[in-house]
Amino acid sequence: MEYVSSNNTVNFAVGDIYLAKIKKVIPSLNAVFVDLGYEHAAFLHYNDLGPQFKTLHTTVKTIIEGKKLQKFSDLEQEADIDKNGAVSDILQIGDHILVQIAKEPISTKGPKLSSEISLAGRNIILLPFSNKISISQKIELNEEKNRLRKITRTLIPQNYGAIIRTAAEGCSLESIEKEINELVAKWELILQKIREVKNKTPYLIQREVDRVSSLLRDIYNPTYTDIIVNDKALFEEVREYIASIAPDQEKNVKLYSAGPPIFEQYGIERQIKSSFGRTIPVKSGAYLIIEKTEALHVIDVNSGNRTKADKDQEGNAIEVNLASAIEIARQIRLRDLGGIVIVDFIDMKNNDNKIKLFETMQEAMAEDRAKHNILPLTKFGLMQITRQRVRPEQKTNTNETCPSCNGTGIVAPSVNLPLEIENEISYIRKNTSYKKIVVKVHPFVASYLKKGLFSTELRWKMKYGFNTKVVASHENTFLEYKFETNNQEKIIL
Repeated sequence: MEYVSSNNTVNFAVGDIYLAKIKKVIPSLNAVFVDLGYEHAAFLHYNDLGPQFKTLHTTVKTIIEGKKLQKFSDLEQEADIDKNGAVSDILQIGDHILVQIAKEPISTKGPKLSSEISLAGRNIILLPFSNKISISQKIELNEEKNRLRKITRTLIPQNYGAIIRTAAEGCSLESIEKEINELVAKWELILQKIREVKNKTPYLIQREVDRVSSLLRDIYNPTYTDIIVNDKALFEEVREYIASIAPDQEKNVKLYSAGPPIFEQYGIERQIKSSFGRTIPVKSGAYLIIEKTEALHVIDVNSGNRTKADKDQEGNAIEVNLASAIEIARQIRLRDLGGIVIVDFIDMKNNDNKIKLFETMQEAMAEDRAKHNILPLTKFGLMQITRQRVRPEQKTNTNETCPSCNGTGIVAPSVNLPLEIENEISYIRKNTSYKKIVVKVHPFVASYLKKGLFSTELRWKMKYGFNTKVVASHENTFLEYKFETNNQEKIIL
């Protein structure tokens, strides 16, 4: 159990459950502000109270007053609240209330709350005070849907509802029964904790599982061949969790103890540096520029200064746009962009191409577990995407201190430079008639590209021809590179 003090360092996670007090009732918004010990009060709208809020509120009040609470499954539920009712008719300042984090604090806004409590497991989401059984739309076979619905309805106690998750497909009765029993026990423990901490509000009654366990619970599937962990304590935690949900896969959890940092060993560092910058390469010189404003995110698709000679403008535009749509969907998931996202694609005139681009974006976003909506292209080539935002977007500072300016300058991530140069070499070889390529770079960079028995320069020579040469140039800035022929003729891309 964890007490929440009044400061602005409280860490919230979607799914956390708090016992708190009403700080302010706002009839004009039909909402209340709740004190969670954060500098900005949490927000709870009437529509997020849940149909059975009266029963929940009565239950919490009964526990706090020290009265005996009957067995939860025998509890008599009150009538659902009026969908068009007023929050001031139900809640008053100082009332105790059980709430769950629905959206983490973003910018100057406090957490957004819900009183429709849910407890998530791998296969089942338990819904106290509900008697409905819902099932994931991603389970396609009607026979499997009916089987899971029948099993869950048989096993779940009175006064509980459930959402059957996609991961439950193919699960045995024993697995589902075990999980339901665990979630019911967790809810009963929450009710017990309310009695213990009633005078210590705001109080964190139930913390959502940590981010690693949450990810494993939500996305793990048997196709994973390895889960590699570089921390001993976390390794044991992950191993135990996998053993509980998939005992035959426990052997796939491995402890990393090699010399190089794990992100460097598996190329993750390079991917982070290349994926979280302002400019994102797509293909054949095309790139994205991602900008954030106060109200929305803007993504600009650029073809670069190259086009394929065998394609007209429309052909190049649709090729770059389709590749960009796939990368944009990946970037949205990777950065967890929420709210409104405006994408400025390269203009196209052919309506069939516009439809094809829209369908491609829908397919690419189909893997996204966050709720989203995609609108077709406008006549100006803009596409609007709205996406559920429950936590602040993921940000990573990819800039580095320039080593050649006494630590006073900032440069783009150097780890991506060799790949960037190689892409340019590949383009020159495929699209020009130059026989020899001289790459002029800063001496620091030249030393890096030439180091080792099987250097990066040697690998380029073997891949693109031995007329590819790296030359150190003191005229170049740290991340600057130029291409010349053997006659010192500049190669302009």
